Amino acid sequence: MAQHNAFYAQSGGVTAVINASACGVIEACRRHADRIGKVYAGNNGIIGALTEDLIDVSRESDEAIAALRHTPAGAFGSCRYKLKDIETHRTQYERLIEVFRAHDIRYFFYNGGGDSADTCLKVSQLSEKLGYPLTAIHVPKTVDNDLPITDNSPGFGSVAKYIATSTLETSLDIASMCATSTKVFVLEVMGRHAGWIGAAGGLAGQGEGEPPHLVIFPEVAFDRAAVMARVEACVKEYGYCVIVVSEGARYEDGTFLADSGNTDAFGHRQLGGVAPTLAGMIKQDLGYKYHWAVADYLQRSARHLASKTDVEQAYAVGEKAVELALAGQNAKMPAIKRTADEPYAWTVEAAPLAEVANREKFMPREFIREDGFGITEACRRYLSPLIQGEDFPPFANGLPRVAHLAKHRVERKLPEFKI
Repeated sequence: MAQHNAFYAQSGGVTAVINASACGVIEACRRHADRIGKVYAGNNGIIGALTEDLIDVSRESDEAIAALRHTPAGAFGSCRYKLKDIETHRTQYERLIEVFRAHDIRYFFYNGGGDSADTCLKVSQLSEKLGYPLTAIHVPKTVDNDLPITDNSPGFGSVAKYIATSTLETSLDIASMCATSTKVFVLEVMGRHAGWIGAAGGLAGQGEGEPPHLVIFPEVAFDRAAVMARVEACVKEYGYCVIVVSEGARYEDGTFLADSGNTDAFGHRQLGGVAPTLAGMIKQDLGYKYHWAVADYLQRSARHLASKTDVEQAYAVGEKAVELALAGQNAKMPAIKRTADEPYAWTVEAAPLAEVANREKFMPREFIREDGFGITEACRRYLSPLIQGEDFPPFANGLPRVAHLAKHRVERKLPEFKI
């Protein structure tokens, strides 16, 4: 069969293992050199395609590509840039097809979350309308774990491992000091609409009285009086209280506890820090000394503590994306399917993008304890396999070794395009 080129891009918030997916895509493409010629990457995500700012990944060494597997963040640059509606901004999508046509790109691999799935689907639909033979595959990624169909999202398992570990370790810290010092510790984790990462904090405790004493989910309306009563009861009984709170914690009316009043590039509400907000409430209502922390970028970039399961799954969906494309499975996403809990087993299957784009997966009620402040055994059974195993990166001089790419640019063939 004829040989054509491939395009790969990273989108949205990066993770500890998104580069493992990139590694899976690129190494799979190299194994199919009879059908895939050059592999190009978009510099800073989809913006690189729109502006024809392409990186010739084919010029990178095998060693550099292999090192992506243990390198966090987005090696080719990501972006928070959402393509507008295809009906009103058709020129953006047509520009993508023009760039792909100019560089003989017939395979499009877009590594991102829900918005990226939507973009990938629209590009696929337009290429068909324009008569350009493009196979578009969405490679799943999101720390929020909110993509539908797939059992879990690559990137989540490593964040879950980091948050569970941090909750355990900080709980030991506060327990050792609570008699004469801090009584309450609040850890803020990511999760705008779905409380999966907050739930992971619940893995730190195994039984009654073990921290975290409260997990506050976006899916459960925040009741200040109930929360304060629980905090007070924990301090009186255990001497301290550890709280894991999702950034998207909200009141009954849907208002975020920490709504800053602004929106990001995707139109999502910008949140201004729920941990200090909640800690302030505790000080005001109960008078306890507190400390708070925001895991922020630390939780999604901690490759040194990545889940081995997560690394393997991230690589596998990248590899599967290429297999699906070569099999002609257009507008699909490689989805992880759990086949057993104990021992944990999984496989990767194709899911139609039309059933993934613009949909979110929330914590099911049976995963949240009846009082709304913790996880159930069913949730523990779901989460526990995802944090299993260690996949430490190689170290040099006491620090992790990461990939260093040459990032050779591809010569532009088209007129400049303003975004």
